[in-house]
Formats: sequence, C-alpha cells, structure tokens
Amino acid sequence: MAEPTTAGWRTYLELSDEALLAQCEVDRFRASGPGGQKRNKTDSAVRLRHRPTTLTGEANESRSQHENRARALRRLRLEIAFMLREPPVREGAALEGYTPSGALGEALASGRFAMSPRNARYPAAIGALFDVIEACGWRLAEAAPHLGLTTSALSRALEAEDIVFRAANERRTALGLPTLRAG
Repeated sequence: MAEPTTAGWRTYLELSDEALLAQCEVDRFRASGPGGQKRNKTDSAVRLRHRPTTLTGEANESRSQHENRARALRRLRLEIAFMLREPPVREGAALEGYTPSGALGEALASGRFAMSPRNARYPAAIGALFDVIEACGWRLAEAAPHLGLTTSALSRALEAEDIVFRAANERRTALGLPTLRAG
C-alpha cells in the first residue's frame, strides 16, 4: 500500500508516459511460467516502482520487454487511480450540485459508465469515480445519484473490469463494509 502523499492521482495520471516513467525505478527480470526456452533466457519481464508513491506495476506476459513495459505502465496508472484519492469537494461539504467532469464526465455522457478499459483516459475516469464513492463512504446507493446512475448501473461499472472490482472490494473490506457481489 502506498505511503500517504501530498499529491493525488491527477498529479501523476496527467503526466505523459515518458514523464511518469522518469519517476519510476525500472526492474527487468526473467519471468517464470510457460513460454518455452526463450522466456527463461531473456529479461523481458518489467516491474515499475513509482518513487513518489511506492506503488508498482508489473507485466511479464510477453516475450517483448517493450510490450511488457507498456502493460506495466498501464497497470501502474490503474494502481495510482485506485490508491490515491482527490476528494471532489472540500472536507465536510456535501456533494450536492456535483457534476462529473473530465474523463469521468466523458464516461458517463451516455447515462451509464461507458468507457473502454483500453481508453487512455480510463484510469483517470476510475480515479474520479473512486473519489465520489469514497466521499460517500463507499455506499453505492448514496454515490450513484451524484453520478447520474442507478445503484445497479454503478455496481455494473465496478464489475466490468476484474481489477477495478477487486480494488473496490478491498477498499470496502478495509472500511468494514460487506464486499460487493458480482451480478
């Protein structure tokens, strides 16, 4: 888990890939598992450790170090979105009148969360979504109206990507709330 930082997820997710990589320690290593003899002879797996937050992203699926670095960077961006919060309102203020903007506004434009995980803005949309849910104490029924969604639509948005669903349930568990069930 990341140490508390003064910067929120926007600070890091707005950086270019090159700028974010410059903030990381890059480890190259040999991955174990299937893949034949070539996999065990090359250091194609990549682990990125983001120095300011201590968060990591890792990939070893490909025999190409370049492809693994791109996957690890995407996973690091998601981890930043999951772990660093930027409340959409001041502490103690209500979410009344909150209107999603930026990547989250784009994702919700159709009245449901509609953004492909392959979209470069997806981590920012997830970060903003988690911020609103966090502001509501991870109670989906309370957060959904602020997002213009039904509770079931918000639940489906979290379920759409396994890694997002796991991160949401980890946060709920940490707060002593029951885990969400996949529908």
